[in-house]
Amino acid sequence: MPSSVTLSECGIIVYNRGKKILLDPKRLVPSDYIFVSHAHIDHLHRKTAGCMVGKILASKATSLIANARGYAINNVYEECDGFKLIDTGHILGSKGLLMDLDLYYTGDISIRERAFMKPGALPKVHTLIIESTFGNPKYIFPSIDDVIHKTNKIISEMYDKGIPVILMGYPLGKAQLLTDFFGHWDPVYIHDAIHKMNFVYKELGIPLKSAVKFSTAERQGLLAKKPWVMISPLTHGRSNFIKNMKEKYDAITIGFSGWAMDTRHKFMMGLDHMMPFSDHCDYRELVDVVKKCNPKKIITFHGFSVDFAKVLRRMGFDAESINNISLRDKRKPLSDNTLDKYISNIG
Repeated sequence: MPSSVTLSECGIIVYNRGKKILLDPKRLVPSDYIFVSHAHIDHLHRKTAGCMVGKILASKATSLIANARGYAINNVYEECDGFKLIDTGHILGSKGLLMDLDLYYTGDISIRERAFMKPGALPKVHTLIIESTFGNPKYIFPSIDDVIHKTNKIISEMYDKGIPVILMGYPLGKAQLLTDFFGHWDPVYIHDAIHKMNFVYKELGIPLKSAVKFSTAERQGLLAKKPWVMISPLTHGRSNFIKNMKEKYDAITIGFSGWAMDTRHKFMMGLDHMMPFSDHCDYRELVDVVKKCNPKKIITFHGFSVDFAKVLRRMGFDAESINNISLRDKRKPLSDNTLDKYISNIG
C-alpha cells in the first residue's frame, strides 16, 4: 500500500502500511511511531502525559545529545518493522527515515563533506519528502575552503593587532565544526553552552580540541591576555554578552550562517562579519538530492517550500509543497519572473 502524507498542527504525518508515523513532531498525538531526525531543539518534543505513542525511531547519538539538552528521547530504534534510518550529514547523529524503499523523509540534510561530517546518503525512492530551507536559487554557498580561508585571514589580521575574535554559530552542529576548523589558533576558548555539546561529541568519538570554558577563562583573567579566539553561540551584536565582550576586550565578531548569502543579514545581526556557511544543502545541492533520489513524487517542506516545488515542476518533476496539502504557507512565493532571473544567473 503506498504511503500517504498529510500536515497537521503537530507536524508532518505519514500513514504507511496502516501505521501512523509522526515526523519530527512539535507535539505528540496518538501514533504508532515517532521519528526524531536529530537533536536540534526545533525537532525535539517533550512527553505529553496520557498520550499513547509507539516506538521512537532515532539514532543513538540523537538520543544521547537530546538527553544532554534536557529532552528524554530514550529506548530508540535505528531499524525496525521495515523502517531504516539513513545518514543525512546535517549534524552528528542526524538521520532521514526510509520506509519500505517507498518513501524517504530527509529531515535536515547536507551533502557537503565538512571536517568529520560526511555527505548524506541518497536512496532511490518513489516518494521524496525533502526539506527546502534554502530552496531558492539565490542561496548558493561558497566552498568550505573559501569560508575557512577568509576567516583565517581575518583572524590573522586581528592577531597582528592584538584583537580577539569571537566565532559564532549554532551551539549544536555548527559550533563543533568551527572548533575543528579553527582549533589551531592559540588560545581558543569555548562558550559554556558549546563546551557541554563539545563534550558530548567527544564522548561519541569526535576528536575535538580541548579548550578552556569562557566562564573559567574570565574568572581566571585569561581573556585580558589578548589576542584569543572564542567559539560562541550565534547571537545579535546588541546582546549583553557581545556588548560586554566588545567593551571589555575590544573583540570583533564573525557569524556563520547560510542566510549570510543575503548581504542584509550582517546588518540585521549587528555583527562585524558574516560568513555564508550552513549545515543544510544550498539550492544546487537540493536539486542534486532530487536528481539522485530520482523520485516519482516530491513533497517539499520548510523554508522556501513553495518556490522549490515550483522550480522542480519546471524541471519536469511532480512536486508539491507540503503547505499546499493541508495548511497554507505564510511565506510569499517568488514571482515567475524573479525565479527566472535567479535561475538564468546561475546557469
